[in-house]
Amino acid sequence: MPEKFVVPQFIDNEDKILGPITVRQFLICLGAAGIEFAWYTFLPVPYFILATIVTVGIAGTFGFLKVNGAPFHIFFINALQTVVRPKIRVWHKELNDNELRVLSAKPPDKQSLAPMSTKARPESTRLRDLALTVNTGGVYNPDEDLER
Repeated sequence: MPEKFVVPQFIDNEDKILGPITVRQFLICLGAAGIEFAWYTFLPVPYFILATIVTVGIAGTFGFLKVNGAPFHIFFINALQTVVRPKIRVWHKELNDNELRVLSAKPPDKQSLAPMSTKARPESTRLRDLALTVNTGGVYNPDEDLER
């Protein structure tokens, strides 16, 4: 009898600690509250209000916004990597001295100079029959048609 295993479900869901708030959201809010306390301590009231709006907006975005079902910080990291990484990736293999000596000493193979394929092209009727067999899912058989 085969063994039965319990498959974990809902592994994408984060654990909730305070009602609908997850650990990540709680820590982001806690960090924002700490920054707000620093703004309140060091800034005059008009600057404090402006800094509070910016800080709460950023914390709310990173804490609660989802883009395509994923948390915003994942989207932000992906967008940042897209901007920073190069758009075209080219592989440049640099040969070392030993590899260059081996390649320059060896004469070219006659097989590498030969054409790639010497196989004859199929007749157009045969190609049509093969296409018809594939398109009909094997219902049409050209061999049966020749016997009639």
